[in-house]
Amino acid sequence: MLEQGTISIHTENIFPIIKKSLYSDHQIFLRELVSNAVDAIQKLQMVARSGEFSGETGEPEIVLAVDKDKKTLSITDNGIGMTVEEVKKYINQVAFSSAEEFVQKYQGESDRPIIGHFGLGFYSSFMVAKHVEIDTLSYKEGAEPVHWSCDGSPKFTLEESSRTTRGTTITLHLMEEEEEFVEEARVKNLVKTYCDFMPVPIKLDDEVLNRQKAPWRESASNLTKEDYMEFYRYLYPFEEEPLLWVHLNTDYPFIINGILYFPKLKPDVDVSKGQTKLFCNQVFVSDNCEEIIPQFLLPMRGVIDSTDIPLNVSRSALQGDRTVKRIGDYVAKKVGDRLKQLYRDDREQYIYAWKDLATFVKFGVMNDEKFQKQVEDIVVFRTSKDSENTGAATEVAETPAVEVQSQEGDAWQDVTPDSEGENAETAKKANLPYVTIKEYLERNKESHENRVFYCTDAASQAAYVELHKNQGLEVLYLDSFIDTHFINFLEREYNEVKFTRVDSDLDNTLLDKDKSSEIVDPTTNKTRADTIKEIFEKALNKPKLNIRTEALKSDNPQGTPPAMVLLPEILRRLREMNAMMQQQNVEFPEEHVLLVNTAHPLIQNLENLNQGSIIQDGGQSPNGELVNSICQHVYDLALMSQKGFDADGMKSFVERSNEVLTKLTQQAAK
Repeated sequence: MLEQGTISIHTENIFPIIKKSLYSDHQIFLRELVSNAVDAIQKLQMVARSGEFSGETGEPEIVLAVDKDKKTLSITDNGIGMTVEEVKKYINQVAFSSAEEFVQKYQGESDRPIIGHFGLGFYSSFMVAKHVEIDTLSYKEGAEPVHWSCDGSPKFTLEESSRTTRGTTITLHLMEEEEEFVEEARVKNLVKTYCDFMPVPIKLDDEVLNRQKAPWRESASNLTKEDYMEFYRYLYPFEEEPLLWVHLNTDYPFIINGILYFPKLKPDVDVSKGQTKLFCNQVFVSDNCEEIIPQFLLPMRGVIDSTDIPLNVSRSALQGDRTVKRIGDYVAKKVGDRLKQLYRDDREQYIYAWKDLATFVKFGVMNDEKFQKQVEDIVVFRTSKDSENTGAATEVAETPAVEVQSQEGDAWQDVTPDSEGENAETAKKANLPYVTIKEYLERNKESHENRVFYCTDAASQAAYVELHKNQGLEVLYLDSFIDTHFINFLEREYNEVKFTRVDSDLDNTLLDKDKSSEIVDPTTNKTRADTIKEIFEKALNKPKLNIRTEALKSDNPQGTPPAMVLLPEILRRLREMNAMMQQQNVEFPEEHVLLVNTAHPLIQNLENLNQGSIIQDGGQSPNGELVNSICQHVYDLALMSQKGFDADGMKSFVERSNEVLTKLTQQAAK
C-alpha cells in the first residue's frame, strides 16, 4: 500500500449545485428574495406584539431599485434585520457547509419541506448575480450595522456598514447575460407573477406593484359576489363569467385555503391540463397543481394555497406523500357536496349549469369511486320527454346560485345572484328537461322495463328519435364527447339494463306486425314486403347490404321515414373500439341494414310504379329506370343520417338527385 487517506469535499462544489441543479428557473430569484423580505417584516411584527421590541415598526414596505449604469438590482425591507452573529449563522454556516452535507441535509430528505431556510432562498441570487452584497441593521438595541459581500466563490467579507435604518438591503451585481433584470418592465412583470399577493407593499420608483390582498385568505362572509367575480376576471381576463365557485378554508387535518371556480367550458379547452394556480403562504408557486387536484377536476380554475403541501427546494414540483392525496380527496369531496346541495336546493339552476358541469362530473364518476358514490344520484341526462311530463320545471332560474364555504362550521352561505347580464338571457332559454337514469327507469318500467333508448347525435338521429317519441318511447341524449365512454360505464353499473341506441335496431313497439295487411299476390305467391325487398335488392345491387321490410307504426305514415339505416349495437361498438385502439376514424361498415318502411306512401307508390314497368327491346322501361333511381335516392337519404358524404360522394348524390327529378318531371309532362 503506497498511501491511504480521505477524499476532501470542497465548498467550491456548492455554487454549481445552486446555479445548475437547485432551481429550474432563474427568474424565481426575485420571489425568493422578496419572500425573505416579507418574512423579516412579519418577524418584526411578531417581536413587537410580544413586547420584545418597543420602537416604532413603521409602515411595512419592500423597495426595489435598479441601476442600469451599475447593472444592479437591490431589494430593501424595513423588517427585523440581522446582527453580525445572525449573518454568520443564517448566511455563512448554511451556505458554506460542505457540498456533501448541503446535498444530504436539504435535497436528500423528501419528507421534509426545504423551503423556508433563509440561506437557500438567499443564495438563489447567485443564479443571476456575479457579486452579492448585504447591508443590514438589526432591531436589537445596540446592534451594529453589518456589510457582507461575496463574489460567488467560497470567500466572503464581513465588515461594518454605514447603514442607519433598521432592515436589510440585498444588492445584486448582475451577470452580463442576466442584465434583463435591470429593466423596470421586466422587474414589474416578475413581481406581478410571483409576488402579487404577498401581504406587504412592494414598490419601485414609489409605485406599489402588488395587489397584496389575497381573497382566498379572507373569511367568506367578508367577500361579496363582485369580489369573487373581480378576482376571477383578474386571474382569467377575457373569459366568460364562471358558473359558480367554492371557497375552501380548513385548518384540520391540514391547512388549505382556496377559491375554485366552475368555468364555462369551451371546445378548445384542454381538459387534461391543470388550470388551478398553486400558492404557498401567498407566494406563487405554479400555474397549475395537477399533482393536487384530482384529474377529473383539472379544468376547474382558481387558487389553492397550503403550507402543508411538501415542495422541493425550487418550489417547482411536489414531493409525493399522503398529504397531497388527502388534500385531493378533500377538494373532490367539497366539490361533490357543493353539487349535491345545488341539485337538492335549486334543480333548475343545477340543470342550467349541467352542460358545463357534465364533463367534470362524468369523468369523476368514472375515475373516482368515492366521488361516484357522492354524486351518482345527481347525474342527469337531457330527455326527449316534454318538460311537463318529467316533473322538471319549465322555466330555469336566471343565473346559477353562487355559494361559498365559510370558516364557521364548514357551512355554506348563499350570495344573492344577479339576474342581469348574458348569463340571465342564456338561462331563460335553457328550457330542456333533464332526468336521472333511476327516474327514467322508474317512469318507463311499464312500457319498456330495464331498457334505455339513447341518442348520440341529435341532428343526424332526429328521425329515429321522433319515431320513438311518436310511439311514447322516451330517449336520452348522450351526445357529449365523454358519453361514448360513459355509456359503457353505465352498463356496468346497471348490468340488468339494456342500453340501445335509437339507430341500432327498432323496438317491436315501433313496428306494425299486423299480418292481415300483408296480402299475398296469387300470381307470384309473394307478399308486398317480399316484392319491395326484391325491388331494392335489384336496384341497389349491394350483396353485403341486408334489406329488411317492415311497416313502421304511425298515425301519419307520411311523417315517418321511407327507409332507415340500422347499425347493430354490438357490431357498431366493436368497430368503434377497434378504431379507438388503432387511433383511426370509425369507417362506415359495408355490412349494415336498410329497413324499408312498407307503410310509407312513397314505398307503396314505388311498388305500384314497378308493376307498370315493362321490359322493352334493348333494355329496361322508363318506369323501371325511374324505380331504380328512386330506390337509390331513398337509400342515399337514409345513409345521410348515419354518415356524411365525402366530396365524391356528395357529387354523386347531387347528380342522382337531379336525375330522379328529371325523370319525375318527364313522367308528369306526359
